[in-house]
Amino acid sequence: MRLRTAGLVFLYFLHLNRPGHDLPMRFDQMTIVGVGLIGGSVGLAAKARGAVDRVVGTARDLANLELAAELGAIDAWTTDLGEAVRDAALIVVCTPVDRIADVILQAALHCRVGAIFTDGGSTKKTIVDVVGDALPRGVSFVPAHPLAGSEKNGVQNARADLFVNRTTILCPGCGGDAEAFGRVEAFWQSLGSRVVVMTPDEHDRVLASTSHLPHAVSAGLAAVTPMEWLPLTAGGFRDTTRIAGGDPTLWAAIFQANRDSVLAALGQFTNRLDEFRQLLEAGDGAGLVHWLGEAKKVRDALGS
Repeated sequence: MRLRTAGLVFLYFLHLNRPGHDLPMRFDQMTIVGVGLIGGSVGLAAKARGAVDRVVGTARDLANLELAAELGAIDAWTTDLGEAVRDAALIVVCTPVDRIADVILQAALHCRVGAIFTDGGSTKKTIVDVVGDALPRGVSFVPAHPLAGSEKNGVQNARADLFVNRTTILCPGCGGDAEAFGRVEAFWQSLGSRVVVMTPDEHDRVLASTSHLPHAVSAGLAAVTPMEWLPLTAGGFRDTTRIAGGDPTLWAAIFQANRDSVLAALGQFTNRLDEFRQLLEAGDGAGLVHWLGEAKKVRDALGS
């Protein structure tokens, strides 16, 4: 299928002053694989901030690509992955985590020399293990995870400011070099992100507790609450269960991809709940205050 264009888009160049990094800051073409909430927001942000000259979108759903073009997230689109990446300098893969590695390996066969992959996946080790050293010479992969998701899905919820003042984690890449890493770092920073560098193992271990377990707990709380009680809920229930509204298929893939780390985090959490149960059964008021106080200290340190 030929690339379909959404018309001319005039971009402005945002100069980024990054001492110590004398690297090309702008990509002539960026291709986004999977133009949903994250992918659409990447397109909107990159265009608004002048990080790219042209954005191509590719996905299985043609209607979604047409909507992404109408919303200004992409300039051209095709359902043909090979055609979409052929002229791309940067490819951002925003598919569900169980598809990211396969998409990278398949797309890499059609890339130009010097092309760089990055992604938006919530897990890293499995993806890095699969991609490994399998990329063609001259093609790089710098794994990324922007901590800017939402329980809302779809390109219709994409925002150009989604990554502003949010953290994006980068991991040591596959088949890449310092220049590729530096260009991807500069790219995510150009979208407004603060960049943190972690190994894939460390990323998955930490995110199991800070992102994946909270979703499981939220889903568990929502699931044990009878529908007829919902009119009696207030802000606490809504705040705690908000993220349970996420896509079940997407989250099942995340849990499976990070199974070991999620199980470890779940073990720590259930131990904590066992402590609460024991204190409550014993009528230990002072112990309950201390138990709750430890949690309050952590939450207060996070801020609003």
